[in-house]
Order: sequence, then structure tokens, then C-alpha cells
Amino acid sequence: MRTLFLNPPSFEGFDGGASSRWPATREIESYWYPVWLCYPAGLLPDSKVVDAPPHKISIEATVAMAKDFELLVLFTSTPGFHVDVKIAEMMKDVNPKMQVCFVGPPVTVEPEKTMMASKAIDFIVRREFDYQIVNYAKGTPLAELPGVSYRKDGGLMHNPEGGYIENLDELPWVSKVYKRDLDFKRYNVPFLLHPFISFYTSRGCPAMCTFCLWPQTHSGHRWRLRSVNDIVKEVEWSLSNFTGLKEIFFDDDTFNYKKDRTIELCKELKKLNFTWSCTSRVTTDRETLAAMKDAGCRLMIVGYESGAPEILKNIKKGATIDMAERYTRNAHELGLTVHADFIVGLPGETRQTIQQTIDFAKKLDCETIQVSIAHPYPGTEFYDYAQKNNLIQLNASMTDELGHQLPTVVYPGLDRAELVDSVERFYGEYYFRPKAAWRVVKKALFSTDERRRLIKEAREYLALRRKRKKFVRDQNALTKEAAAAASSATGD
Repeated sequence: MRTLFLNPPSFEGFDGGASSRWPATREIESYWYPVWLCYPAGLLPDSKVVDAPPHKISIEATVAMAKDFELLVLFTSTPGFHVDVKIAEMMKDVNPKMQVCFVGPPVTVEPEKTMMASKAIDFIVRREFDYQIVNYAKGTPLAELPGVSYRKDGGLMHNPEGGYIENLDELPWVSKVYKRDLDFKRYNVPFLLHPFISFYTSRGCPAMCTFCLWPQTHSGHRWRLRSVNDIVKEVEWSLSNFTGLKEIFFDDDTFNYKKDRTIELCKELKKLNFTWSCTSRVTTDRETLAAMKDAGCRLMIVGYESGAPEILKNIKKGATIDMAERYTRNAHELGLTVHADFIVGLPGETRQTIQQTIDFAKKLDCETIQVSIAHPYPGTEFYDYAQKNNLIQLNASMTDELGHQLPTVVYPGLDRAELVDSVERFYGEYYFRPKAAWRVVKKALFSTDERRRLIKEAREYLALRRKRKKFVRDQNALTKEAAAAASSATGD
């Protein structure tokens, strides 16, 4: 079956769930690679990967592709699901014979809800879907495929799940699919060098963070590794086949989880003399960081999440404030750049813990930061906690009309308006410090390309800042109106 692997168009600047671990439109336009779709695509030579958002492919143009394919594999996400369903229905109208399969975290967590959302969805594959898609495209009946849910005799069938893929070296190199189907210069992440490519050296994450979407719904907690030799060969091929490539990003859930493996891999990467970045945990020691730096590592994305010890315990982060401070000090002394991720609205959050986290971030003084609003995605322990404690506002949208994050969890004394406002206050307090501001200005002064990029990013951020401030004003007005109505009703 000629197969289309689709990361569909959705919100402007929204790269969907096919790559992003925290699906939402970001402050500054960013696009990650649709890595998960590219693995099975590499096993089907006559297939095609269409990553609509970065390539600016419209809904109309996407729908028109349906006539050329027999099987559609669409990677969906919770924020974009309703749009994805409409696109699938439109494509089915163009080609009624085309089979439609949805994959991604939402289908794993809520298979029946997904299937009932539209008759256009013929089947879904829960969790990893590489071999199921390939085997189905080659003729294997749905009834024989593990982890598949499908329609039969007016009802739904849910096949038992199979095991995870253990030998990752069996899978193709996604970089070859990028070369075949994607324009690598269209992918941009503000803190990575441009152009870059990204791929995995492992799957799964042993860490137990309660909010993290991927290990709990898709890739699992079992940590599976590619061989050092296979990784090195893909790096070599990529360096030779992407002209102008400036960086490779290792997009694992946690790249350097195990010291011995990281050091072994770094010994081989060093021989290739190239620049790379990766994900990291603050539990990584100085010796490992030194080996990474020596092997060409430039930047690490690090989830600090909070500066409040009790919140780190609540989310089972497996790290402490002391670890984070020591890690950051070691990284900076070694000359490594850190992009720090923080989240407001995690279990136990208060006005005081938000300020504690802002102060903590300023003390760490990482080169760049990202501040997200906590989202309890279905299938996570955080979601179960929020439901059990009646913290989820089920009627509240998790995004605005453009896909930017809005809180769906509130705490006593900490409403939606205050959570959104705290994100803006976080960025303001952090970046308007002289030291942080000078880092930004210095880049613009010494590089024309950086200057253009920073001007574009500033415009995007300021536009979102205005939207957030309006949301806060509107929410506060609604709160006052509700309070006035309640007071009038009681005669106070």
C-alpha cells in the first residue's frame, strides 16, 4: 500500500505531536523533526513523509494528497486532535478507499474515544507503531497486529499490546528519510544552531516524572539503546549528506542517563569532530560532562522544572536543588551551554513557590530558558492526581485559538489568570536583568544572521506577550463579575 505519513497542519507555528514532548505553540516559532513517523517510512520505500507545519503546507494542499495514497498514518496530539479528525475526514472524502490510521499518545490512552471520534478513522496503533504499520502496508490483517484497535461487526476490537522494539539497530536511519522527503533548512529551534537535524540514540526513559507525556504514553520507561557503531555511522552519513549542517541534536528522552554508555559513545563521537547538542538530567556528573564537551557537545536541554524542593518531590523528579546547582556550575565551568526548562503549575504550586522558582532560575543563570504551563495530559500520573483532587477545569481549553498554552489545572488561591501572568513575569524578571540582556545584545552585535533571527523572535514574543496580558485582564474581569453576581445574589 502506498503510504502517507502525515504530521498535519494545525495552529500557525504548531508542530504537532510528532516530535514535541510538550505539544503547544511556542513563544517563538519552532519546529522539531517528525522522528517517529520517519522510522516506519524508512522501511517502506514507496512511502512519503509530509511534515506540513514547517513546510507551510495548507490544509487544502494536504487534503488533495489523499488521491495519491492507499494508507494514511496521521500522528495526532491532544491539542490538535479535533483539527486532525477534520483533516482525516476531508481526505477520506477525496479518497474513500484510503485506509486511515491514527498514532500518537492520545490514541494509546483513549483508544475507544479516538475511534468513536470519527468513522474516518479505520484503525489506530497504540504506543510504538513502526512494524505494525509496515506489516499492514505489506498485507498483514489487522487482527494479527499487536497494539491495534479497529472496527469489526459494528464494534471495536482491541488487540493485546506487543513488546517494545528491543533491537533499535534494526530500524532505518531517519536521516535518510529527512534527505528523501524533508527540507532540513525549514527546521528551527531558537537555541539550536541553524540548520540542524535531530534523531534518537535510544528509546524510553527510566525516570518517573509524573507530568512527562512520552514515557507514560508512548515510548515507555524501558530504556533501549542503539549500538555506538550504528549511531556513529548515522552521524557520519549525515555530516556528508546535509550541506551546511551546523549541528546534530540527540533528541532522546534523556541522552546521558547512564555514565558508562555516554562516555563510550563520546569517545567515538570525538573522532568525527562535529558540533552536537542533547537532552540531559541534572544527575549527570562532572566527568561525564567533561567527556561530552571534549567530544563536541555544545548545548544541553535540561528540565529543572521547579526551584521548590517539595514540588520536585511531588513530581518524582529524582533530583534535588543541590544537584541542579552543582550540575549547572560544572557545565558552565566546562564551557557548556544550558537551555533550562521550567514549569509553573505543577502539584503543590503557590505564589511563593513560583517566585522561588524564578529566583532559582536567576541564580542558575543559564543561557536561555523556556517556561511552560503545567498540562495534565491524559495517561500521565499528573492527570490522575489532578482528577482525583478536582483540580482540572474540564471545560477549559488547554490552548488559545492559536495553540498557545492555557492552564487547565488551578490550585486554591492560584487561578488561570495568575498562572498565565506568572509565565510573563518569569520571562521578564529573567531576561531583563543586565547580565541576561547583554548576552542577547552581544549576539546581535556580532552576527548579522543572529540579528535578523533575534528581531523576528522579539516580534513573535511581544505579540504573544500582548495576547497573554489580554487573557489575564479578561480573566480578572470575569472573576470580578462572578464575585459581584454572587454578592448580589446573597444580598451582601
